[in-house]
Amino acid sequence: MTLLRIVAACALGFLAACATLAPPERPEAPAVASENDAVIALARNARDDMSAGRLSTAAANLERALRIEPRNPTLWHELARVNLHQGQAGQAAQFAGKSNSFAGDNAQLRAANWRLIGQALTQTGDQAGAEAAFAKAAQLDAQR
Repeated sequence: MTLLRIVAACALGFLAACATLAPPERPEAPAVASENDAVIALARNARDDMSAGRLSTAAANLERALRIEPRNPTLWHELARVNLHQGQAGQAAQFAGKSNSFAGDNAQLRAANWRLIGQALTQTGDQAGAEAAFAKAAQLDAQR
């Protein structure tokens, strides 16, 4: 019976540790805002491609949209998401940071970027950095 309690306590401790590293569930970043119909169509196509697992095509569509609107923070965020799903954590974090540089006072997008950066850092094994990124996202969420 004592062994069972030890195993249960270890399992609970492990689950608690994992829970502190996982990002909280939040809604996706807002839809791409643009007055350019081509940018909106490319972003929509990219989301459809990503949902279908066509990550390279999604990235290509977002890169085309970024050639039209290079300062659009949501496009950079979407490209970061695609890179994260492609296993390119460093690139994903870099693009999320670029999104933040253009996001201005959009706290929702900035928080989503920090969560993505946290996920990227988790993929690279930087747990301390990931926790700091998730904390920054939570701070931004609290400000909204």
